[in-house]
Amino acid sequence: MGAVWQALCGRLGTKYPIMQDGMGPSPTTSLATAVSAAGGLGSVSTPGLLTPEAELRKKLRDRMEQVAVDAQGSFAVNIPVGTLSSGEMLPASEACIDEAIRVKLAGGPVGERFAAITTSAGFPGGFTERIKEAGLLHIHKVGSVRHAVKAAEAGVDVVIASGYEMGGHTHLRPVSTMVLAPQVIAEVDIPVIVSGGIHDGYGLAAMLAMGAAGIAMGTRFIATEEHEWHRNYKQYIVDSREWDDMTYQGYYAPSRGLRNKALLEDLPAVKATGIPVDELNQWKEDRGYLAQMEGDTEAGIVVAGQVAAAIKDIVPVRVLLERMMDQAIDLLENTSASLAALKATRA
Repeated sequence: MGAVWQALCGRLGTKYPIMQDGMGPSPTTSLATAVSAAGGLGSVSTPGLLTPEAELRKKLRDRMEQVAVDAQGSFAVNIPVGTLSSGEMLPASEACIDEAIRVKLAGGPVGERFAAITTSAGFPGGFTERIKEAGLLHIHKVGSVRHAVKAAEAGVDVVIASGYEMGGHTHLRPVSTMVLAPQVIAEVDIPVIVSGGIHDGYGLAAMLAMGAAGIAMGTRFIATEEHEWHRNYKQYIVDSREWDDMTYQGYYAPSRGLRNKALLEDLPAVKATGIPVDELNQWKEDRGYLAQMEGDTEAGIVVAGQVAAAIKDIVPVRVLLERMMDQAIDLLENTSASLAALKATRA
């Protein structure tokens, strides 16, 4: 089992089997830099999906360059490939994948440290060949066994089995991480990273013991010192409790956030006006920025997963990763007595 995660770390150029999930549209470059520098796989988040193409390409390129220069470690770029609520394909997906591949093929420090593209939301098959031909690993996030099998058949290198409890855009049907992950690991012959509800080394150890190649986290990484989002946003996560989360309609799928005035009162009121879908999506993006960058956690949308209730502190990324690895090592070392007892029942 150890060889599974060690092999993937070798391909990605990371020390630890820990990945940062994408969290666009607001920037996560400082966070991605810190994660990569600490031995994990940082992820550059896609800028606003409603951004004009020329500006979108420039923002993505600038973010990639910043992480590559500052982190001195491997990083990924996260690009949603889903559809809008209207059923149309996200127009920004093609532009972002094209720009990311251009940067990779240009070489230099950015191309050398750019290791993978992670896609999510839609079927990734149309992009896989181009991504792999550029020398990148293609990682795709799935919420069902069926989608994992389809992604593997399409040639994806790695799948992320992500449970319904995840923050941000989630899945149409509620399948939790502990139901989804073992099934995906059993059904596909490619490495599986697990995300959704993981925040510490005990979750990491459990997934590695299950046969996963690593874990990915989003909400836990928000509550770190290096994340550029506002301190109020981080504290709102730390102060949250069970049942403080809720889902609402995102750009192209249900999205999970923490209950506040924006989601409980403002969003229903805006929707009741009959506002066009594009304008409603822009409103959501603006309200997300209001919470993330300005710290208004009542008027702004606070995106987070159910795991927010288990997060109790705001720490530096390096401290978090080292603590997680120590917890995982301690737990796995201390399972020997339980293993012996279990074996005795079968003697």
